[in-house]
Amino acid sequence: MLKKLLLAIGIALAALAVFVATRPASYRVSRSKTIAAPPLSVYPLVADFHQWEKWSPWAKLDPAMKTSYAGPAAAVGSSYAWSGNDKVGEGRMTIAFAKPGERLRLRLEFLKPFASTSSTEFSFAPKAGGTETSWTMEGHNDFLGKAFSVFMNMDKMIGNDFEKGLSQLKAVAEADASAPPAAAAAR
Repeated sequence: MLKKLLLAIGIALAALAVFVATRPASYRVSRSKTIAAPPLSVYPLVADFHQWEKWSPWAKLDPAMKTSYAGPAAAVGSSYAWSGNDKVGEGRMTIAFAKPGERLRLRLEFLKPFASTSSTEFSFAPKAGGTETSWTMEGHNDFLGKAFSVFMNMDKMIGNDFEKGLSQLKAVAEADASAPPAAAAAR
């Protein structure tokens, strides 16, 4: 009886492992929003990591989060590191490519709760009445990532945060764009 039970458990685990192995090897999450401000007004709010606290969907999840900045501000090599509670984890973002007013590519490294690396990109395209701003993250799933994807939908999980962040970015950028020059400079 015990042998049959162990055999059944072994077969079930093998079937689960085969199923997990067939899950997608990569993921892509992307969201866009039109912001009533020119690309060169929206871009600095993303390229300068010091500005992220104003709009990031994760900035207020841990008031005690520790952050640090390194490298030249808003340029290739600039980085932002954070360490916080279980809602924000620990990681680092580094600007890998920057074309002001058009595109910004980041290397995103999560250290905790689990280690992973992905590529994040923001694009800023002129559109009637403002800027079409897109936020995209792409990465590869190892076996553990594939297993995680069986239970969690990455697009829904991260996509909701991207939507919230883009809405907050829109509010900040549009407030800056409509503010008198002296008030905008003071922000």
